[in-house]
Amino acid sequence: MITTDKLTKQYDDNLVLDQLSLNIKPHEIYCLLGANGAGKTTTINLLLGFIKPTSGSAFINGLNVSENPKQTKRFLAYIPENLMLYPTLTAVENLDYFSGIGGKHLSKVQLEEFLNQAGLQKNAFHGRIATFSKGMRQKVGIAIALAKDAKTLLLDEPTSGLDPKASNEFGQLLQMLKDKGVATLMATHDLFRAKEIATHIGIMKEGQLRQQFNAQDISLPELEGAYLETMHYKEVQV
Repeated sequence: MITTDKLTKQYDDNLVLDQLSLNIKPHEIYCLLGANGAGKTTTINLLLGFIKPTSGSAFINGLNVSENPKQTKRFLAYIPENLMLYPTLTAVENLDYFSGIGGKHLSKVQLEEFLNQAGLQKNAFHGRIATFSKGMRQKVGIAIALAKDAKTLLLDEPTSGLDPKASNEFGQLLQMLKDKGVATLMATHDLFRAKEIATHIGIMKEGQLRQQFNAQDISLPELEGAYLETMHYKEVQV
């Protein structure tokens, strides 16, 4: 569902992404770890079609993103660090608006059910987004993905700034989407959350994917050690 083939992005002399190859299937959550500037957000922006690659290709559901920018967006949902919703509208109104953009015209009952599935409290369904915490806004983002029936989910630091309870709830929502067959790519600094929810983990540095793991094959202390080792690694690992 999410594929990159030697994906590369360069700005003048600055190589920000260097031949990244990923293949994320349905029922998989791939967490990309790395310091700021490692290339995580650039990867997501290339998959969204916000920027064009210098070389290589990005694919969503088998479609080349550069060649099919509108079609590929039909299959994905995107939740950034700070989800942009309309603050003066309610949760239901936001969900109605964004699902309508995606071609879905849903009843009030259906809209409320998606918000319920996303874990939003029922007494918040008709509250204005301006009054919501970040965790509540992220749940509206998950509801949008559910309503859109997105097959792929792209996340850029979605748990940054969340308290442990809200972060745990968000992780449980991602597991629910995984069980539904969604393929997820999540850029994060949170090693604990990555180990907890991911099926696969990659560590990036200076635009290169330095290490990859099956999450079930590595403990949290081992992951932390690999991360710290990678941050000080001078050579590319093959």
